Amino acid sequence: MTEAQALHEEAILIDGLNICNWDREIFEEYRKGGVTAVSCTAAVWENFRDGMLEVSKWLNWYEEHSDIIMPVHSTADILEAKKQNKTGIILNWQNTSPLEDRLQFVPLFKKLGVGVMQLTYNTQNYAGSGYLESNDSGLSDWGKELIDAMGEWGVLCDLSHVGDKTSADVVAYSKKPVAFTHVLPRGLLDKPRNKSDELMQAVAGTGGIVGFSLFAPGMKNGNDSTIDDVVEAICYMVDLLGEDHVTVGTDFSLKHPRPGPFLEWCNMDKGDARWLTQFGSKPVNKPKGIERIKEFPNLTEALLKVGFSHERIKKIYGENWLRVLRQVWEGEK
Repeated sequence: MTEAQALHEEAILIDGLNICNWDREIFEEYRKGGVTAVSCTAAVWENFRDGMLEVSKWLNWYEEHSDIIMPVHSTADILEAKKQNKTGIILNWQNTSPLEDRLQFVPLFKKLGVGVMQLTYNTQNYAGSGYLESNDSGLSDWGKELIDAMGEWGVLCDLSHVGDKTSADVVAYSKKPVAFTHVLPRGLLDKPRNKSDELMQAVAGTGGIVGFSLFAPGMKNGNDSTIDDVVEAICYMVDLLGEDHVTVGTDFSLKHPRPGPFLEWCNMDKGDARWLTQFGSKPVNKPKGIERIKEFPNLTEALLKVGFSHERIKKIYGENWLRVLRQVWEGEK
C-alpha cells in the first residue's frame, strides 16, 4: 500500500455537497472513493410538500441500502460510519424554499436529517438574495429570524449561491459559524459564482469553513481543467484562510445528463421562469483526474506531491468539517 493509499484509508473524508441522481451504483462509488460522509442535496426550488417528499426518498434509501449508507444526525454518526465502513448521509438544502414562510418548520426538517441549509439559491427569496439577483437586497428581517432559528436548532448556514451583500450581512449577524460549502476563489478567476478573498476570510472569521468545488467553469482552464487546477485552488485557499478553514465540497452531479430536465430546472429561476445560467444545457466537465467520486484517492496523492502534510490533509478532508458541525449542531465552543 502506498503512502497516499494508507493516508486516504485512514482519513475521515466528508464531501460537503453532492447533487447526484442517486442509486445503488453511486452509493457503492462513495465506498470506492473512501467517502466517510457526504452532504446530499434534498431541495433546490421545492416547496414544503415537495421538500417532505425528497426527505421521504432518503428514509427509504436508508432501509434499502443499509449495508453501505446510514443517516447522519450527529458527528458521532459520522465517526460510526467510518467505523462500520459505510457512508454517512447528511441532508442539505440549496434553498430554504421548503420552509415557505414558517420558521417552525426548521426544527421539523432538522429532526428529519436536514443539517445544512443554503439560505437562498441564485435568486431572491424571503430571506435574502442569491448571487444572480440583479439587486442584492441583503439579509431581510425575516432572514435574521431564520438565522436565529437555524442557530437555535443546530442547522449550518451555507452561503455558496448567495449574493455578496446578503452573505456579508449573514456573516455580520450570525452567532454561529457559517460556510461556503462548494465554491472557488475569485482571485484565480473573476466570475460571479466564485467568492472574493474578503468574503472567504469573513466566513473563516466566524469560525466557519470554505469548501473547494470541482466545478470546472469556475477554474481558469474551464472544461479543460485537471486535478492540478484543483490543487492550485486548494493551495490558494489554504494560503488565504489557513488550513483550519478549508474543506471539501465537490458539487458532483453524477447521472444528471446535460442537457437534461433536472439540471435545466435547477438553472431556471424558481425552476420555470427566466434562464439564470446555461450550465444546465451544455457540457460541464469535472477536472481530469478527479472526474468521478471513486478517483478521490488521486487527490490525496496530488496533495502529498505538493508538500501537504498528513495532518493538513486530514484537516481539509474531514476534521475541519467535524469541528464546525460540533459547534453548530452540538453547541461546542
